[in-house]
Order: sequence, then structure tokens, then C-alpha cells
Amino acid sequence: MELGLFSFVERTPGSGLTAEERLKNLLEEIELADQVGLDVFGVGEHHRPDYVVSAPAVVLAAAAARTRRIRLTSAVNVLSSDDPIRVFQQFATVDLLSGGRAEIMAGRGSFIESFPLFGYDLRDYDELFAEKLDLLLRLREGERVTWSGRHRPPLSDQPVYPRPVQEPLPVWIAVGGTPESAVRAGALGLPMALAIIGGLPERFVPFAELHRRAAEEAGHGRLTLGINSHGFLADTADEAADLAFGPFSETMNRIGRERGWPPTTRVDFDAQRTLRGALFVGSPADVAEKILFQHSLFGHERFLLQLSVGSMPHDRMLRAIELFATEVAPVVRAELGRPA
Repeated sequence: MELGLFSFVERTPGSGLTAEERLKNLLEEIELADQVGLDVFGVGEHHRPDYVVSAPAVVLAAAAARTRRIRLTSAVNVLSSDDPIRVFQQFATVDLLSGGRAEIMAGRGSFIESFPLFGYDLRDYDELFAEKLDLLLRLREGERVTWSGRHRPPLSDQPVYPRPVQEPLPVWIAVGGTPESAVRAGALGLPMALAIIGGLPERFVPFAELHRRAAEEAGHGRLTLGINSHGFLADTADEAADLAFGPFSETMNRIGRERGWPPTTRVDFDAQRTLRGALFVGSPADVAEKILFQHSLFGHERFLLQLSVGSMPHDRMLRAIELFATEVAPVVRAELGRPA
């Protein structure tokens, strides 16, 4: 199993961090993840004051120059409100800079700020994603592209450069809670990253089944499945929970006020930390046990952990990365094996 991390590069209001400081910390986190042998690091796209990164490819290009082997992915690109040609060109550039380590994780995103920002109508939410994904996949097929759609001018035998090291440039589909998205990923022959950030993980098993069934019916065989979840590690379970609860609850409650969610309590938080909950907050032994438990449900090939749901002390983040790589990863890899 591939093991890695992803970040939304949060800057919680009141944290005292400048955007410059948060990006400096992020690059140190990615560099450490590479040094300690993790497989993947992802960076998300947001257009809000509480998150720093709106252009994942720019950050990943900086990370490419400071790393040697770790794969560098978006998590996610909000493809519906972006230009697929620019996304492809940017990640082809990251791929060249990194020696073939770039990936695109495309999704519809969990926030909507990018739609008015770039002049898109939310009523076209689903159609925009389907059309732009079609173009993005066409761009991978060759350097000259002929394509037409409703939301951008057509292309007629248009060359698109640069070309990446990897042919094709990897594209994942990120899925939250939409069965149609899982089916689409499978039918297109694309790996799926399934976000499980709340509730009982087993209720997401049908999404994995839909993805695999659609892939088989389309003749693609078995495709790679990843699970993306929230968590935090410390030397003891109590320490991890005490460190993570404040930033986690502040972030979830702030977003919850926008969306009408009930407040997150410590009781709720601790319930989600149990083996059958969605949060990977605990000691290295707790987190390893939970990854293996979920693997018994999903049989997935990749697991990515978001350590910083809210702003965390940088030294604690570095310690959590070290624990994940040196104490969790060896246990999981010994049990499940590691891809060649």
C-alpha cells in the first residue's frame, strides 16, 4: 500500500501565522515526508481566507525542487472552474521538474468560491466537471487535440505543450458522496480517491464496489483505489487527541456555521477516533490498526492522511509526519506489502 499525506494548507483565523510562514512550513513538511520515505504528498486548492493555496501546481513545483522520490499530487484541483489546458500544462511542468512524479487529483471541490470568482454558474456544476474532465483526458492522449464542448471554444488540431515525462500523466478522480462520480471514474478507467471524513467508513464500501464494477464492465480491469481521511499522531493517543481537538473543532464549527451543521463536541470527536470511526487520531499503533481495519473493508492501494484540519504547531506537525513514516508505515507495509 502507498502511504502519504495531504494538506489544505490551512491558516486558521487567530493562529498568528502569515501566509508566507505557512507556505514555508508546508515545504518543510513535504521535504520531511520525502526524507522519511512516504510515497505521496497532496496539496489542495481553495479560494478562501482560511486556506493559503489557490494554485497547487505552483507549490508542488517548489516542492519538486526540494524532494527526490515522493509523488506530488493536487488534492484536489477544482476542475469545474478551471481551464483543463492550463491544468494539464501546469502539471506537465511539475512532472518535468520532478522527473515524472506529478499527479492530478481532479474533483468538484467542497467549496463554491471559485465559481463566481472565475465567472461560472453554479447551475452548471455537474456539466462543467464532466465536460472539462473529458477535455483533460483528451489532452493526455497526444500533443495535437481536436475537441468541442459547450463551456469553452473548440480546439481544432491544436498542439498543447509541454508534454510530461509520464505518458499518460496520472489523473485521479476525487469522490466525496456521489455514486455517479464513482461510476464515472470506473467507466473512464481512472483511479479513485474516496474521501472519508465523517460517519462510519463501512457506509462508503458501496462506492468502492461501484467503481470496481464500472471498471470491469468497461474492460479496464482492477483500478487503484485510495482513501483520504483526517487525523493526527502523537506519541500517545491522549496527546494526539488533546492536540488535535481544538484546531479540528474550530475549523469544523466555522465551516458548520456556514452550512448549518451542529457543533462538533469532544464526545463526537472521541467517537470518531474509535476503530470504526472516520478520524485517524491517536498513537502510531492506533493509526496502523485503523488503516489495516479499513483495508479489510475496501482493499485499497493508497491511503492519504490530512494531519492539519486546523492550524497545528509546526514542530508537532513534523513529529506527526515522522511517526507516520517510521512507526505506522512499517507496520502497514509489513502486513500488506508495498507496490513495486
